[in-house]
Amino acid sequence: MELCLKVIPNRSKYAQIKRCYCEKGHDGRCEEFPYLKHLAHHFKQVANKIKRDATKTTGAAWKSENAGPNRIDRWVMLLSDEELEQYGIKMMALKQTVVAKLREKAASYEDCMAVAAKLTWIVYQMLDAPEAPENIKKHLEACFGKFQAGATKCIVCKMPLSFRSFSQAKRGRAKIETAHMNPRIHNANNVGFAHRECNIAQGDKTLDEFYTWIAQILERVQSSTS
Repeated sequence: MELCLKVIPNRSKYAQIKRCYCEKGHDGRCEEFPYLKHLAHHFKQVANKIKRDATKTTGAAWKSENAGPNRIDRWVMLLSDEELEQYGIKMMALKQTVVAKLREKAASYEDCMAVAAKLTWIVYQMLDAPEAPENIKKHLEACFGKFQAGATKCIVCKMPLSFRSFSQAKRGRAKIETAHMNPRIHNANNVGFAHRECNIAQGDKTLDEFYTWIAQILERVQSSTS
């Protein structure tokens, strides 16, 4: 699908161009997330999660200068330390572990937009998911392929995921989370959803590293009990 990609005015303090991701030649106004309109209207929590997870770094649980910026655009973290200081972000003043984490979450604007669309495509294929309007379905299928009802699985344990899990979050803890096959890469080919427990268990390992680690544990357990 050929996209519009016209520049959309935005109020961000960072010098970043935002673009329209409607189909080229579309009617009506330009929109950055046209495929989220249905979810935003009927399931706002889910739409907001997709936008946030696709475009923002993870948020600190506390507010302090040492914790670094809280939920900042991922593409901003591609700027140099000198450029960031112009926006009041003093990377040199942060702990190296914080800097490393922020830099690890960096991704281009284009990759973030692709992730948002991919996550939306995945959501509509969950068990119990709402039916996507035909225009949104057409848009997402043109980008990523045909929908398969109930096809979405946890990228870690491979068990099916239900759309209802989004509404079962308790005290800010989601039942399912956005996950990465390689935690250090944020693009459409590397993202999916996982049970919170599975995502925590994977940690900073790639999926291949995680499966190898688990296999080694099971092998040692079996050896010790035989």
